Amino acid sequence: MTRIITALSDISADYDALFCDLWGCVHDGIRAYPAAVDALKAYRAQGGVVVLVTNSPKPRADVATQLDEFGVPRDAWDTIATSGDSARVAMFRGAVGSKVYFIGNPETDMGFFEPPRIVSDPVPIQIVPLDEAEGIVCTGPRDPLEDPDVYRAEFLYAKTKGLKLLCANPDIVVDRGERREWCAGALARLYTEMGGESLYFGKPHPPIYDLARQRLTQATGRVIEDSRILALGDGIETDIRGGSGEGLDTLFITGGLEASRFGPDVENPDPKLLHDWLMTTGLTPTYAIGRLR
Repeated sequence: MTRIITALSDISADYDALFCDLWGCVHDGIRAYPAAVDALKAYRAQGGVVVLVTNSPKPRADVATQLDEFGVPRDAWDTIATSGDSARVAMFRGAVGSKVYFIGNPETDMGFFEPPRIVSDPVPIQIVPLDEAEGIVCTGPRDPLEDPDVYRAEFLYAKTKGLKLLCANPDIVVDRGERREWCAGALARLYTEMGGESLYFGKPHPPIYDLARQRLTQATGRVIEDSRILALGDGIETDIRGGSGEGLDTLFITGGLEASRFGPDVENPDPKLLHDWLMTTGLTPTYAIGRLR
């Protein structure tokens, strides 16, 4: 049975580290949630370690800069693990070949193509037209408001060539302020449904958790047992399924992507509505809270 709590401090003493989601949990894609920031700062002040685990396709340095812009202070977190970093390592190890067709925003996502330091002999990556490609790299749709079906013709051609699609962000949608946007996961899902092969490296898949544990060990200088790590976020199919699959306790933020399901008071989810909906997902988070605070 999922226990509904009123504040992170209700349970924080039981955990040495947090694997904390960002979008919908710490910020809304435009600005920080002050109560969430205060909760993370208080947790760290008591000796806890905060690893931000995000399905952003960006390298962690770019995410840190973005957090500065959103008003998330650096004393609210210790380190960052991104889906983009996990996917970049795979790409530079040759997961989709050296000639790739890129789907994403060329103005914001080109940092994805900078070789990570941890790959000693990176495969040289060249962005090419689809008819010359050995694989596809998707950091997100070119227009996040456009229906993923617009890629169907490209994907049909790619499938006939047997191209693999590397998905840098498994999220299907995010809410940027009041606007819902499509993510790379929606395109990868379509490609898979059409018979293509999609490769995933963010939540809920294991590679990003391996990276998060590495970053946690680097930040603390010691190995923290899984029983002392709490995974939290608003994505039931990413944050909660992923954390549960890794054997971690989980905290579901009900006031994020699924806020409309649990009654009119976003801060205080209706227990029966929450229980009934969780039964349909097959998941039982350890805890739930309206907003991180």
